[in-house]
Amino acid sequence: MKIVGLTGGIGSGKTTVAKMFAELGVPVYNSDLEAKKLMHSSKTIRNKLKILFGESAYLDGKLNRGYIAKSVFNDQDLLKALNGIVHPAVRRHFKKWCKKQDHSYVIQETALLFENRAQDLYDKIILVVAPKEVRIDRLLERDQSTREDILARMENQLEDKEKIPLADFIIKNTNLEKTGERVTEVNRAILDSY
Repeated sequence: MKIVGLTGGIGSGKTTVAKMFAELGVPVYNSDLEAKKLMHSSKTIRNKLKILFGESAYLDGKLNRGYIAKSVFNDQDLLKALNGIVHPAVRRHFKKWCKKQDHSYVIQETALLFENRAQDLYDKIILVVAPKEVRIDRLLERDQSTREDILARMENQLEDKEKIPLADFIIKNTNLEKTGERVTEVNRAILDSY
C-alpha cells in the first residue's frame, strides 16, 4: 500500500479535497482532527501540554485551543515544542491506522508537510492551492478570525510557490466542479502509477 500526502496552506481547501478522495473510496487520515482527538484522549500528551502551557492548556477538562493557538502563533519555540509533542504521537497513530486499511493507497491530510520536512515519508504528494485572498476570505467566514490573526497563521507556512516544485500533483481549488474533476484525474494517475 502506498502513502500519499495531501497538503496545502491554511484555507486552501485541503479538507474539501480530502472528502472528494474519500468519496472515491480512498481511505483518508485527517492529521489535524486526529491530533485534536489525541490531545484530548492521551494522558501523556495532556500532561506534557500542561507542563508546556500551564494549567490553562485545558479548561473544564477540554483542550483550550484558543489559548494554545494564541500562544504558539507568536512564539516559534513554543510552536516547535508543541509540534514535538503532538507530531510523533500522530505519526504513530497514523501507522497503526494504515495497517487497518485495504486499498491501493491511503492519503494523510497534513497541513505542515513541507514545513516539517516530512516529504520523504510519502510515495506521492498532492498540494492544494488557492489564491491568498480567496484563502483569507474563506478563513474570515469559517473561523471568525481577524485578518491579522489569519496573516500571522499564514506566516508559519511556506508560500505555494515554494511548495509547488516539491509536489507530485497540484490541485487548484477555486471552483468545486473543476476541483472534483482534478481529484478524479489525480486518483486515476496515482492508481495507474502502481
